[in-house]
Amino acid sequence: MARSIVADVSIRIGAGVSTGLDPRVAAIEAGAEARAALGDSRADVACVFCSGAHLAAPEATLEGVHEALAPPALIGCGAGGVLGGEREIEHGTAVAVWAATLDEGEVVPFHAEASQTGAGIVVSGLPDLARASGAILLPDPYAFPTDVLLPELSRQAPGVPVLGGISSARTLDGEPALFLGEEVVGGAVGLRLDGVEILPCVSQGAAPVGPELTITAAEGHVIHELSGRPALECLRAAIEQLSAAERELVSHGLLLGIVVDGERAGGAGGADTHELQRADFLVRGLIGADPETGTIAVGSAVELGAVVRLHARDARSADRDLRQALSLRREALGGARPAGALLFTCNSRGTGMFGTPGHDAGAIAEELRGAPMAGFFAAGEIGPVGGDSFLHGFTATVAVFAP
Repeated sequence: MARSIVADVSIRIGAGVSTGLDPRVAAIEAGAEARAALGDSRADVACVFCSGAHLAAPEATLEGVHEALAPPALIGCGAGGVLGGEREIEHGTAVAVWAATLDEGEVVPFHAEASQTGAGIVVSGLPDLARASGAILLPDPYAFPTDVLLPELSRQAPGVPVLGGISSARTLDGEPALFLGEEVVGGAVGLRLDGVEILPCVSQGAAPVGPELTITAAEGHVIHELSGRPALECLRAAIEQLSAAERELVSHGLLLGIVVDGERAGGAGGADTHELQRADFLVRGLIGADPETGTIAVGSAVELGAVVRLHARDARSADRDLRQALSLRREALGGARPAGALLFTCNSRGTGMFGTPGHDAGAIAEELRGAPMAGFFAAGEIGPVGGDSFLHGFTATVAVFAP
């Protein structure tokens, strides 16, 4: 069981985990554990993530959470694995419950659905996020256009962080497993938060290697030229310049980091003589290359003039990146322990990446001084980079709540 912690803070958060097989009983157990951390305060909101046998009767799981917490607002989803405290339960049956008392903050749950019309995809049910302090979004992977929606949300509510994850499991009948109140729904569920300080943390777990390069010709997802040379030729030259250790890293999967927020100095024509004083990289996979035309295709649309750099992903860089990112959030709080956190981590991390279970949960427990945490292994993670929210892969995305 995850340890409940009571802190003298205006916002209180608790988390509990149970691996019991009975959905209702396990949910009551995890909910009661989360409730204990709230002291005499009532839960304003709960998030529920469940796997295994819970997906045969998710309504029973929700019934148990409501019996333990009676939260006015509740969202959640089915998952391939759940997290809570310092535990990561990657397989089997488990439920994680996260609960919060928001003091003077407010929370509005919502249910969004997408439909295809003659004019394109129309999304209904989203709240106005302008002037919100943040939002949590949990979409279904098959019936909701998350990658289309996020840029629109950034345009409508610039600077408002949207965090969350794609549900990574459906019911045993193959239906969407998203939770809203006491109901199981499809589409996407979420929370609009007001008056609640959230410090978003997106750890992409990839180390930059090689030189910075400028996109000098591109269209959509296809890069034609880098620094005035055919893109594929330029990438091959950059790889040849890497050390043996760096070449070993990129041999397991070459990624491209695109600067989405940075200050540059110098640089003229196609030459990359500038240095990046500050940069946020949006890391994307290379999804294709054409030797005849010398072009490369990236898993994200690119813009002319953007600065890019090769990236490689490994366990060591992923660990370092997550800990550094969490440390910066703790520093932003003046060293104070956060009230708690929600974690949305990729279902390709865990033991598969780090060799041992519990890495991301353990790092958060250490870096955030034992702040209560719960979350799930997602089929895609949502979080801001450079001020805009994106859909990621292989990341650990954390919503850190200030006390």
